[in-house]
Amino acid sequence: MAATTGGDQEGDAVSDVIRFYAVGDEYGCFSNFSSHPVKLKGKIWPTSEHYFQAQKFAGTPDEEEVRLAKSPMIAALMGRSRKRPLRKDWESVKDSIMHGAVLAKFRQHADLRETLLGTGNATIVEHTEKDRYWGDGDGSGENRLGQILMQVREELRYGDTQGDNPAEAGL
Repeated sequence: MAATTGGDQEGDAVSDVIRFYAVGDEYGCFSNFSSHPVKLKGKIWPTSEHYFQAQKFAGTPDEEEVRLAKSPMIAALMGRSRKRPLRKDWESVKDSIMHGAVLAKFRQHADLRETLLGTGNATIVEHTEKDRYWGDGDGSGENRLGQILMQVREELRYGDTQGDNPAEAGL
């Protein structure tokens, strides 16, 4: 989806918003389903979605099964299944795991890094009514993925590596 611009008539309060969701759309590369492998924990993950979902089962055979899923949608379904035992600390670590996956993706793919940095100071929104936590919930959600993308953009822009673990980032 294209960036939308709004502001007052004088133009002194212009704000840009970039909304994304589907991989095939403009800015679809911001989606965790985009086909950009990441190297983390000494392994290649087909997408950042594979990595994120697998970390729900870190240190178990389920982690590797999710990594080997044939598509990000299958990885997501496997990760959301409660037939697999979810790690006990998931709620407290999921944001930092998402941040690590997104940071690795944009550090490891120069074309993606350029696209993200090219958004300037625009607000980035995962626009979906299907997810009120990671997305905007069609306007009423937390947009955590968008917030993490904006945070990573700042880290890449200013070289802020405070708190980064190079081994975790796959570098």
